Amino acid sequence: MPALARVGLAALLLSLPLACGKKDAPAEKPAGALRVGMVFDIGGKGDRSFNDSAFRGLQQAEAELGVTAVEFEPGQDSDREQGLRRLAERGFDLIIGVGFLFADSIDKVAADFPQTHFAIVDGRVEGRPNVASLLFREEEGSFLVGALAALTSQTGTIGFVGGMEVALIKRFEAGYRAGALALRPATKLLVGYAGVTPSAFADPVKGKELALSQIGRGADVVFHAAGTTGNGVIEAAREKGVFAIGVDSNQNHMAPGTVLTSMEKRVDRAVFATIRALKEGRFAGGVQEFGLDTGGVGYSLDEHNAALLTPALRATADSLAAEIIAGRLRVPRE
Repeated sequence: MPALARVGLAALLLSLPLACGKKDAPAEKPAGALRVGMVFDIGGKGDRSFNDSAFRGLQQAEAELGVTAVEFEPGQDSDREQGLRRLAERGFDLIIGVGFLFADSIDKVAADFPQTHFAIVDGRVEGRPNVASLLFREEEGSFLVGALAALTSQTGTIGFVGGMEVALIKRFEAGYRAGALALRPATKLLVGYAGVTPSAFADPVKGKELALSQIGRGADVVFHAAGTTGNGVIEAAREKGVFAIGVDSNQNHMAPGTVLTSMEKRVDRAVFATIRALKEGRFAGGVQEFGLDTGGVGYSLDEHNAALLTPALRATADSLAAEIIAGRLRVPRE
């Protein structure tokens, strides 16, 4: 199986010549060869969180479905549209933008290439039958880790560090708060955001600063939804001897004994399912949501945190998950 090709925009522009003919006619490709392009979000591959989860889905598709894949990281905002457009001009079958920042770019490029399939993770593109919008019910998984945080806390104070202050990250906060208060109504929640621009997802120094501030005010469990900014949160928790909660990918291994659990957002499953659907002729545009009921979100349990999550804690989290899936427990999104 060929290895994934990773290129920057400059290399992409050189290696993917313009396709000839009409824009809505994909370029020639070997029969049966499905080609998938992935463009990463802020933080890029190697963030041990959101982007890496998407990449795992792409790797799985290459290994199990035999697809040929190209992935690259935009160096600046304008690179997003340019990269998407070059992949479309070259006749890629499916082009995936990882992150809500791709919404405008995918909307524009998908309009120009109606026979090319696109997917956006965490973003919504309306009115394009060739675009699948892959969304998650982050509040559901966050509710579970909020409950675990409240039950674990010895001080009655827990923290939340968000990356960019946008509605998406507010859903993590809302679910976390609701889960904590549902189990222990007297819980105090401290909240901080790293900023209001995309760079807020790639600032571990700021993440550590925010976490240390919350820890200094009594928080002994801090949940982050902040991309690589959250690496600083985990570092602060480790240094101060309190618990952190990871996000998106299973981050338990980053600091065993410190990371209580991780709110896993299974971008990998959504990416793989989308690629498989296209390969099997079942690709569907429009919004697709992944929640607890589909295994799209949840809390992580492995050898790195098994000693931290007692059987009683696990039973509580699993019971709450069952209530949410059954529709008997509604989790707020804001």
